[in-house]
Amino acid sequence: MAFRCQRDSYAREFTTSVVACCPAELQTDAGGKKEVLRGFHVVLEDTLLFPEGGGQPDDRGTINDIPVLRVTRRGAQADHFTQTPLSPGSQVQVQVDWERRFDHMQQHSGQHLITAVADHLFGLKTTSWELGRLRSIIELDSPSVTAEQVAAIEQSVNEKIRNRLPVTVRELSLDDPEVEQVRGRGLPDDHAGPIRVITIEGVDSNMCCGTHVSNLSDLQVIKILGTEKGKKNKTNLMFLAGNRVLKWMERSHGTEKALTTLLKCGAEEHVEAVKKLQNSIKLLQKNNLNLLRDLAVHTAHSLRSSPDWGGVVAFHRKEGDSEFMNIIANEIGSEETLLLLTVGDEKGAGLFLLSGPAEAVETLGPRVAEILEGKGAGKKGRFQGKATKMSRRAEVQALLQDYVSTQSAEE
Repeated sequence: MAFRCQRDSYAREFTTSVVACCPAELQTDAGGKKEVLRGFHVVLEDTLLFPEGGGQPDDRGTINDIPVLRVTRRGAQADHFTQTPLSPGSQVQVQVDWERRFDHMQQHSGQHLITAVADHLFGLKTTSWELGRLRSIIELDSPSVTAEQVAAIEQSVNEKIRNRLPVTVRELSLDDPEVEQVRGRGLPDDHAGPIRVITIEGVDSNMCCGTHVSNLSDLQVIKILGTEKGKKNKTNLMFLAGNRVLKWMERSHGTEKALTTLLKCGAEEHVEAVKKLQNSIKLLQKNNLNLLRDLAVHTAHSLRSSPDWGGVVAFHRKEGDSEFMNIIANEIGSEETLLLLTVGDEKGAGLFLLSGPAEAVETLGPRVAEILEGKGAGKKGRFQGKATKMSRRAEVQALLQDYVSTQSAEE
């Protein structure tokens, strides 16, 4: 049996009855944080909420104003996960999140249209597709698709949208000979009931369980964003359909207005303005690097003149990087002195470098990293890494002084 959502994708609410309700768990992954929700699987006599399948995510909605957090298919029935139980036999009102549903209808019907046109024009076969949160992806069985082919596909699909071609749904029995003539990628192992066939008049007939528009005019427009290399010698084609195109244009226009204000030029000059800024930044970075190298050499000569030379010499600078520290260490090039170099925030995070006698550095390096609450590695008389607590530099210097004093006493 097809669900109500499949028989009438435009229905937004209806009344049905509860068949069963049993305890269940739902694993969620919100923002990378995994959580297990305890609740109930509610089975209805019929449902308006589409369970995920055919590359299409599930619907959201309510049952008697109780939020439905997930809908999954189990054979011929759908499990609705709620956190509130519902009594079997009771009459309930089901409402669908229409904005989410209509978006899925637009993207799914858009995929059928693009798939059919790509095949008809260039023999590009669809091997899979994904209805993403922001954009959808069609995987084409070809190592490459040219820009000219993409443009031709986009032009053709939008012509068909303007021609207001009807989209119809039929149900065929599994043993119907016509099934063999319909495009499809096979049925799931637990498929039950008739086979649904989605037909775009004069364009395509395809087996599908998803929700679709009844006329291509409801797609409004399709925008193909481009292609990228896919897996196993395939090509991914990214697209938007319907309201997603409008939202994309709104975001793009907002970005364009912001760039116009920041760059103080018209939209047609944005690219050239950014290129000029990039060139200026590269020149400044090059000049800054040369100055930093000169400063490193000067600092190395100053440190050699330090009264602490031969013992422990420490130097900290807020601005700098690992190259700055390594230039100083290379310029000094001495194994007689324990040299501690640090760059970064006085009390926060930064970088450190310890150089000197190989045996001493090998012993002290990991302890320095531990005190500064960081990580590092080293070899041949040099140990360097990242630190999170530069405020403990004095403790490190005390450690190094104690080591030098102990070594002197033993000699």
